[in-house]
Amino acid sequence: IKDFFKYNKIPFAEDIFLEKFDKEEVSIAIDFFEAFTEFINVSKHTKAVGTITKYTTVKNFLEHFNEFTKYPIRFDTINQRFEEKFMEYAFEEKKTLNNYYGKLISIIKTFMNWSFDRGYHNNIEFKKLKRVENEIEVIFLEKEELFKLYKHDFKNEKLNKSRDFFCFGCFTGLRHSDIKNMDQANIYDDYIQLTLIKTKTINHRIELNIYAKAILDKYKGTIYEPLPKISSQKLNKNIQDCCEIIKLNSDITITRHIGTKRITKNFKKYELITSHVARKTFVTNSLIFGMNERILREMTHHKDEKSFKRYVDISNFQKNKEMNNTWNINFDEQ
Repeated sequence: IKDFFKYNKIPFAEDIFLEKFDKEEVSIAIDFFEAFTEFINVSKHTKAVGTITKYTTVKNFLEHFNEFTKYPIRFDTINQRFEEKFMEYAFEEKKTLNNYYGKLISIIKTFMNWSFDRGYHNNIEFKKLKRVENEIEVIFLEKEELFKLYKHDFKNEKLNKSRDFFCFGCFTGLRHSDIKNMDQANIYDDYIQLTLIKTKTINHRIELNIYAKAILDKYKGTIYEPLPKISSQKLNKNIQDCCEIIKLNSDITITRHIGTKRITKNFKKYELITSHVARKTFVTNSLIFGMNERILREMTHHKDEKSFKRYVDISNFQKNKEMNNTWNINFDEQ
């Protein structure tokens, strides 16, 4: 019993003693942040580098929250009171967007489940923590925009290489990390087969369409084969320059929420084109062109059905717009 107060670094108090130990089972917790460090280290064996970075960011966020608010972070204090304080800190002090806050809560709950399974605590109040999330816009290149980019001959070779890298993602649905790590050994006549970086899926197969093949053919026998290696930061900068040159200037309004506060900002479309847009372009256009949803989801390896459904909704809207533009007119009047 005295170890509970020692390990959690709190002075002995009768009310806490009665609350915690007037039960049949007693759980002695280890330090919350020490356990979080162990969680991160153990996860390195099974999770992608990007996921480990997110876990580390959440741990740092919690440490800053603890330091700023003086809220005692222990396994037994991750409850409704924690949620109230954490939400206030995230929205009022850090100006955290709702969807990022939702990711913080999701990872905290993942860690709490992990530590519960190891017997580090017996608190189940954390399961009541709510993930705040708002629908966000799906930015993608429509067919005309994609092929305008694909066919344009940029005077700067750096931009041409970035365009090819980006368009390859638009024609395959592969993430930036998978394209960058792709080797010639992964490429067959009609398909690519590789291990996905993020999900660690082994021998994942992607069929090659004629446009993806043409991009690969362009670099055959060169020092860049199969494709130039470009960091995500450079790709984002270069592809925005490309899209500005070809005048993807349509106005797009982006809406985000911090708690209940609504923030709206206007952009030109080229300002919003990043490496992530390539995958979204492939998924959305594949649905618009009529690809089977189940097969497409297998190709892109979307595990989250909710996130995939956003693309389905967008494609249905686009199909409706195309129908109105082609058939829903009175031909008798023409």
